Amino acid sequence: MSLRIHNTLTRSTEAFSPIEPGHVRMYVCGMTIYDLCHVGHARMMMAFDVVQRWLRVSGLRVTYVRNITDIDDKIIKRALERGIPIRQLTDEMTAAMHQDIGALGIEPPTHEPRATEYVGAMVGLIEMLERNGLAYRVPGGDVNYSVRKFPGYGRLSGKSIDALRAGERVAVLEGKDDPLDFVLWKAAKPEEPADAKYDAPFGPGRPGWHIECSAMSHALLGERFDIHGGGMDLQFPHHENEIAQSDGAFHLGSGHSFVNVWMHNGFLNVDNEKMSKSLGNFFTIRDILKRYDGETIRFFMLRVHYRSPFNFSDAGLDDARGGLRRLYTALQGAAVAPAEIDWADPHAARFKAAMDDDFNTPIAVSVLFDLAGEVNRSRSAQSAGLLRSLAGTLGLLQQEAAQYLQGGSGVDTAHIETQIAARAAAKAARDFAESDRIRDALAAQGIVLKDTPAGTTWVKA
Repeated sequence: MSLRIHNTLTRSTEAFSPIEPGHVRMYVCGMTIYDLCHVGHARMMMAFDVVQRWLRVSGLRVTYVRNITDIDDKIIKRALERGIPIRQLTDEMTAAMHQDIGALGIEPPTHEPRATEYVGAMVGLIEMLERNGLAYRVPGGDVNYSVRKFPGYGRLSGKSIDALRAGERVAVLEGKDDPLDFVLWKAAKPEEPADAKYDAPFGPGRPGWHIECSAMSHALLGERFDIHGGGMDLQFPHHENEIAQSDGAFHLGSGHSFVNVWMHNGFLNVDNEKMSKSLGNFFTIRDILKRYDGETIRFFMLRVHYRSPFNFSDAGLDDARGGLRRLYTALQGAAVAPAEIDWADPHAARFKAAMDDDFNTPIAVSVLFDLAGEVNRSRSAQSAGLLRSLAGTLGLLQQEAAQYLQGGSGVDTAHIETQIAARAAAKAARDFAESDRIRDALAAQGIVLKDTPAGTTWVKA
């Protein structure tokens, strides 16, 4: 294959070859589902949506697993605050997530396991770690992982073990042998609701956050798989701990690791500051969808490489909306010849080279603009078809051009057409003041008229 992927573990961009020829197995850490998803979540899911799409375009079969964490301190707290069962909360938030990311064109994974469905697998994995001398029980009922007993801890994050600290997601509890040790099983507290407690040989409780992904990835993808992804913030401690757990259970002394390629998308900022509720710059996907359509948000995100820092702003969204409209405008009125992509075509070859270079969507998008320029010049049905097909590999330009350019205007289409006809009559009568008045009145409603040799068309502003 010509595909090259940046591997966080080796800190280099490497030629990609799946363990099983023709079949890629990929796991991505999904949502802790206690609230609506925010734009940072969208950025992560968008990055790996593009990865799985391009792998399939490249002729590979893909088994894509993206989990849901549906048992967690925050989930328990929110369910108690609302006075509802945990499952009711997580079902509600999962449905909201599916609706919101669906509006962004993010495709569903092959499997979307919920952590609570794999508690038995997590218990079995913890028992394996105990037998391998890497886990120990605490008198209070917790089970912890002994970090210093696992050789190579810190390789993914590039930190020496003595410089590391315990993960922020897990409180440093009394009874740990070492502050770096992390919890595998959390003993139940008397005040916790019954639906937060699971039976295990260690006593009633619930799994720690890190063990969830090790158990689910093993159950659905096997002891070794090709790609593990997530946000850069998960590199340490979550992914570092996954390596310790999965390799500590299945690969001690084997010379193998459970993942070949680690991928991490870059951080998201809002107006050049870290997104934070305290700063007043925290936005859910649903917030943004009230002001921008899903394809504009998608296009905005794809103009930045997945590993680069991403600055989310209204100015950037407005610019993205204008850019996407230029691409759709190139297709408006053009005959679009449906055809499979000819990868020998110069535009297609440049597009493929960009995507094969660690999924370089900014360069791929620049090819779309070049091709749109060619469509504007030549009105070639073949070029228009290629533009739509290449964009389709990124989940873009699949609406009818008129539908996108006119959609969401908030004005009745029949009324607009009536006003266009009235303006044409005014121009024919040389009543240019009335013609200008109609044009300006429509512009005030967000409708822009475009006069062409074939007649007047309109788009939303």
